[in-house]
Order: sequence, then C-alpha cells, then structure tokens
Amino acid sequence: METENKKILLVEDDPNFGTVLKDYLSMNDYDVTHAKNGMEGFEKFKKDDFDLCILDVMMPYKDGFTLAKEIREKNEDVPIIFLTAKAMKEDVLKGYKVGADDYLNKPFDSEVLLMKIKAIMMRKATDSVADSKQFEFQIGNFFLNSKLRFLTYKDEEPNKLSPKENELLRLLALHENDLMPRELALTKIWRDDNYFTSRSMDVYIAKLRKYLKRDDSVEILNIHGEGFRLVVKNEEEKK
Repeated sequence: METENKKILLVEDDPNFGTVLKDYLSMNDYDVTHAKNGMEGFEKFKKDDFDLCILDVMMPYKDGFTLAKEIREKNEDVPIIFLTAKAMKEDVLKGYKVGADDYLNKPFDSEVLLMKIKAIMMRKATDSVADSKQFEFQIGNFFLNSKLRFLTYKDEEPNKLSPKENELLRLLALHENDLMPRELALTKIWRDDNYFTSRSMDVYIAKLRKYLKRDDSVEILNIHGEGFRLVVKNEEEKK
C-alpha cells in the first residue's frame, strides 16, 4: 500500500514529542499536520480531508475523547488512534466507545505505531473495495452479474452460481489482478476467520477454477499465506 500523500492529523500538546513524532511520520512518507491542542485540532480537521487521526488523550482546552466525538460527528469513517500516558482500563474502554480504532500507551515504540497505521489504512482500503456497489464484471470471456448470480461464457447460456460462489467471485473481480486478502473474504462472506471456514473457502475457490478454466486468459492464483489473485491476461500477455 502506498503511504505517499496519505494525510495524518496529529494532535499532541507536548511540543517536543509532537515535533519528533511528526518528523518521524514525515520521514515515512506521510503528510502530517500537527495541532497543539484539541481546539486547534478540530479547526484543522474541518479545513482538510485526513486519512487518519492520532490524538493525545490528555490535552488542555479540549481532551482527546471530546475531540474524537466531534470528529466522529463530522466523519464516521476516518480512523482514530489514541495516545495516552495512562494505561487505565476505563480510559481504553472510553476510547473505543467514542470510536477509536486503536490505542497506544506512552512511551511506545514508534515502529509499532507505524505498523498500526499501515494495518488500519490497509483494512479501511479493503473494506471500501468490498463495500463497492458494483455488480457487473467482465472477466476475460466471462460476464458476471452478481445481482442475478449469473456467470456467462461468451454467448452461451448462463450458469447460476451459489450465493457463496457468487460473493467470492465478486470479491475476486473487485480485486482483479491484485491481492484479495484471505481474511477479507472469510469475514465478509463466512463472517468468521477460522480453520474450518478457511478450508471451506478453498473448496469454493476450486469450484470457481472449474468454471473459469474454459478461458485460458483467466486464472485464480493462490498467494501463499496471503490470499488469492484473479489474474486476467490481456491479448498482449497471452502471446
């Protein structure tokens, strides 16, 4: 996932720590806006579109929880990470209640924060793809209508897919020539990510491969430990 141009709002009242953290995130290709208190943070949030917010909990004028509530009223989806010096269970629960995506106790390893940011942004990106309203797909010589669950090869009579076959092929098509994470399919279609549902998904992948094998420009690749790729070759690649 590209981090370049991803905008982060950092609201941290400790000027030294805030500057160090801003510089560290900027070095890792994030576009960081630093606000020094909750009031300033909300003003900056209203004036720009951010991909993620990092909020200190204890701040003058307006604390992180209050700021998070105001941010959530404006934007339900922007990820929020809280930073706190107090590792109290009540604070953690309060943070999640106002819509936090994650929590870090000070002092923390800056690399851990970086990993959390990447994981959250990746999850948001895959969720938005999976929630796409698109239902018609051209897959090589196949045409999928996921509303009707019809998979049609060229001008032949369509095959009616089962609900899970249909959803799985639709997710693969949304990620065409890109990785479809295994966890995404398991949580979106099976609502669970465990050994048994994972084996079940492998059975459905095998069924889809049987449907698609009539077109040698279409292939479902297994990316070990990661997920699957629906590869559709163009005319040049087939030569």
